[in-house]
Amino acid sequence: MDWLVGELPLHPLLVHLTVVAVPVAALALLLSTLWPAARRRLGLATPILALLALVCVPVTVWAGEWLAERVGRTPLVDRHEGFGQLMLPWAIAMFVVAAAVWAWHRFGAELYPKARTAVALLLGAAAIVSAVGAMVLIVLIGESGAAAVWTGNFTPDL
Repeated sequence: MDWLVGELPLHPLLVHLTVVAVPVAALALLLSTLWPAARRRLGLATPILALLALVCVPVTVWAGEWLAERVGRTPLVDRHEGFGQLMLPWAIAMFVVAAAVWAWHRFGAELYPKARTAVALLLGAAAIVSAVGAMVLIVLIGESGAAAVWTGNFTPDL
């Protein structure tokens, strides 16, 4: 499959979707987990946003691998690709935690009142770890991708 739109590679376009979807899903996950009023307002939107981020990640990686084969291997491209390969487990974790937070507060908290505090703490910790981990990694991926594209290709007028 050619990962092109017209004559342009699809990867840079997909990156923009992914770089928005992951932080928005992470923020929604944190808000839904830690703030009951936000949880009520966001409802099912949080796991849906996390699912969108999860779908974006492998598609963006596939398009990136296709592009890397065509632009040639450099240490900066390899570094960017290495970080990109690490994103899928974090996106999966965010989706699983977002779905668990939604399901627990929608169904489980009332059915198991004795476990409410313990499960809330466990889900809170999982949400913080998965959301912060995904955010840190998306920044590393973006920075390494920008370095791969622009290092040696941009000379500002000083």
